Amino acid sequence: MQGQNRPLSPHLQVYRPQLTSSLSILHRITGVALAVGTLLLVYWLAAAASGAEAFASAQWLFGSFFGQLLLFGWSIALFYHLCNGIRHLFWDAGHGFELPEVYRSGWIVVGATGVLTLVTWIVGYIVYWSA
Repeated sequence: MQGQNRPLSPHLQVYRPQLTSSLSILHRITGVALAVGTLLLVYWLAAAASGAEAFASAQWLFGSFFGQLLLFGWSIALFYHLCNGIRHLFWDAGHGFELPEVYRSGWIVVGATGVLTLVTWIVGYIVYWSA
């Protein structure tokens, strides 16, 4: 049998992106984003413990457009990782392995991420501006 000159494991360029692979990659990326975001949370807590001047500086950072953008991205990562983690818990229990269920739960994760993020930010702004 003549061996063909092709890779043993196909490269990512061979496959068309699918919902399942995209959500898996995104789960890993959001895990890293949460770790980096936690460093920002530690900075904020350390600034609060350090005194009024340090806390005012941290509040200025998180209140700026860039800071709000970071917090928004962190909240998306938080809710996505949470929802997809719950999805994985169902898989660990042996549920939802049929392909239609996998796609349905994937889209539910995406939708729940959007809804939870928007509701959190809307409620946060309502509480902030009504105080």
